[in-house]
Amino acid sequence: MSGAAITGVADTAVGWVEGSSVMGLHAEAATAALADAGLAPSEIDGVLCAYSISEPHLMLSSVFNEYFGIAPAYSTALQAGGATACAMVMQAAALVEAGICRHVLAVCGDNRLSGLSRDGTVAALAEVGHPEYERPYGLSIPAAYGLVARRYMHEWGVTSEQLAAIAVTQRRHAQRHPKAQAREPLTMEQVMASRMIADPLRLFDCCLISDGGAAVVVSARDTIADRPSRPVSVLGTGQMNTHEHVFAMPSLTDFGCRQSSAQAFARAGLTPADVDVAEIYDSFTITLLAELESIGFFAKGEAGPAVLDGALELDGILPCNTHGGLLSYAHSGAAGGMFHIVEAVRQLRGEADARQVADAEVAFVHGDGGILSAHCSLVLGRA
Repeated sequence: MSGAAITGVADTAVGWVEGSSVMGLHAEAATAALADAGLAPSEIDGVLCAYSISEPHLMLSSVFNEYFGIAPAYSTALQAGGATACAMVMQAAALVEAGICRHVLAVCGDNRLSGLSRDGTVAALAEVGHPEYERPYGLSIPAAYGLVARRYMHEWGVTSEQLAAIAVTQRRHAQRHPKAQAREPLTMEQVMASRMIADPLRLFDCCLISDGGAAVVVSARDTIADRPSRPVSVLGTGQMNTHEHVFAMPSLTDFGCRQSSAQAFARAGLTPADVDVAEIYDSFTITLLAELESIGFFAKGEAGPAVLDGALELDGILPCNTHGGLLSYAHSGAAGGMFHIVEAVRQLRGEADARQVADAEVAFVHGDGGILSAHCSLVLGRA
């Protein structure tokens, strides 16, 4: 067992949050997470922030500290795309285990839906491709994931129906969450008939664009006895980066989540079979399906049929993304990955209400950034 525990979590309203700002979302999430941990702002001696595309700044953590009125001894901003939130918790745990900090606040937020025009969002995200070998030819993020999906279909027989089942399952989970951005019923037929975005990925195969913020407090283990909410132990962490650009990907069907999850499970002394609930990055339906197999929850070619059979439902063999994930709960940049962590903590505390997984004691969380480039995995458990 590590010397770090999550003592506070919070997320803001998501979707279209009228009048929201990046710092406002950060401050709201941070205030609620500190209250959940029973801590005053002055007790926070470490702050980790992520990044924003609607209000970018090279030193976002310094901007937040100034806005929030604190001066922590340690402060920095991280950027690893969708892996950032998990990487923040991994670094926060390392800071408290090393004795550098006692309580680290990891906070992120963005107002991508109300704070950016459609063209502004597309322009900001277009910078992912290589400036010489990819951008001039029109490569987009959906197109890159469409490439992965097509190769996966070719090698492992994945079908559009199997991908659609992921979207429908996520939506059913979101319908049980009163804050979820997308709660309207969604059928397999609707997914399959929705407009094509990047063949073979259709509209409902793609994540939402959202406003929202989320925060987590990671504390030294010898401080958790006085916390008002049930702490959650950080049992294991792992990270792996295999590439940045699509042309340099070592594989289109096997990804760095294999190594990052193996590290996390080894450090926790557990295996995928020990996991009661999983919260895994789902920027596209193919993202989740491919990661389920690379991580080791299913063998190659088996995740798709398992999803069709209900494997990811609350009573399935691996309840997954129980809040609705990026596909149906919300996706506001780095906070999208943090929503997965917040949900995992609430599941382990028994606070998930209608979406609660019975007797959840071990949770697995994974985030990936770029085109399945940067990976970070967490194994969490009841303290």
